Amino acid sequence: MSTPDMLPSGNQFAFACTRRFLPLFGTQFFGAFNDNLFKTSLFVLISFYGLGANSWLPASQMLNAGALLYILPFFLFSALSGELSNKMDKAILARWIKAAEICIMLIAGIGFWMQSVTILMLCLFLMGTHSTLFGPLKYAVLPEYLPKYELLNGNSLIESGTFLSILFGQILGTILAGTNTAWLFGILLFVAILGQIASIFMPRVPAQIPQQYIDSNIMRSTKQLLKQTYLQKNLWIAIIGISWFWLIGSVYITQLPTFTRLNLGGNEAVFNLMLTLFSLGIGTGSIVCARISRHQLHLSLVVIGTIGLSIFGLLLVWFTQSPSQPNLPVAGIGTFIGRPDSMAIIICIIGIGFFGGFFSLPLYTWLQIASSDQFRSHAIAANNIINGLFMVCAAILSAVLIWLFNSINALYMIVALGNVPVLIYLWRNQELRIDFKEFILRKY
Repeated sequence: MSTPDMLPSGNQFAFACTRRFLPLFGTQFFGAFNDNLFKTSLFVLISFYGLGANSWLPASQMLNAGALLYILPFFLFSALSGELSNKMDKAILARWIKAAEICIMLIAGIGFWMQSVTILMLCLFLMGTHSTLFGPLKYAVLPEYLPKYELLNGNSLIESGTFLSILFGQILGTILAGTNTAWLFGILLFVAILGQIASIFMPRVPAQIPQQYIDSNIMRSTKQLLKQTYLQKNLWIAIIGISWFWLIGSVYITQLPTFTRLNLGGNEAVFNLMLTLFSLGIGTGSIVCARISRHQLHLSLVVIGTIGLSIFGLLLVWFTQSPSQPNLPVAGIGTFIGRPDSMAIIICIIGIGFFGGFFSLPLYTWLQIASSDQFRSHAIAANNIINGLFMVCAAILSAVLIWLFNSINALYMIVALGNVPVLIYLWRNQELRIDFKEFILRKY
């Protein structure tokens, strides 16, 4: 799996500051940041500040309902998003989506002013719809902006930026939830406007299929989309691999607050440290993977990523197998760092994120390269649907395993071991096997 031999020398990431990449990166970064800033602040307001206290739903169930409302659009509108990305100029579509985000934030401002959890939950659903519509666009337009030899590096920056924006959004959302909601609304609106400005500078590209039919029957279009994607085996294998990555990430991040409190004996500052290390690990792994690849797609790096995920996942379980005493006061960062096993735990968290980047980056690039120009938006849309399905499965799996074993470590261990059958499934692809053999022979 390689690109042409005539590749430019110099900085691999020189394109990052050009108009064919930077506006798209900014649009994606601000969108993901605002998504997580809004979602996190809303959940914290419900959990700790009594928002919706008079609702007929308890806080814990409102959080579950919010998570469902956010992910529901990925099932409902992903097929539509693929059709729109084919029918329209993607830069123009991005501007319309960003304008819609500003409108959603204005509605959210009314919700904050009225302290209406119903209006804010509606906005959460609309922000999920916003992300659903933008998802196929950002990955489908990237190969139209960047030549193949820059695509892997472009994907690494997009992936790194996405996880950093998620991290910053979650941290700032936690902080702003405890302030005046006018400040929260102002920052949400400001970030949405920044995303709109960034989208204005995205270069226009011709529509791939201007005559694309927009199917109003959501169920029929979704079923047809998945059927067409399944028939293209390379695309389907890449999507399953990417979806497994999101399942892993969902399990680790969702359970991380409780894991930090029970297994590490840490407070919210230790949780933020773990979340930061995990996100930085993914970003670093993606960039290192791109540098090692040197403009060429090496599916063999997926094998290395899978093995690394398993090793560091199992090591994390090993180093944290003895839960902290529940009656002891939770520790801050200083106390946690002073523990003899803290460095090993930190390395494991970074390692899981790092090899997650190694695992996912080649698969995202493979999905873009293996799909035709006309089907690429549809392939990304199908990927979003399966990603959402795997994240729902992650929530169900977590609930069942914690109910059975009453142990987050048991859940983390099963996820780490689950990488083995996933690797076996991916190994069935002939291109991956051939690339792995060529990669090993080239190195040794």
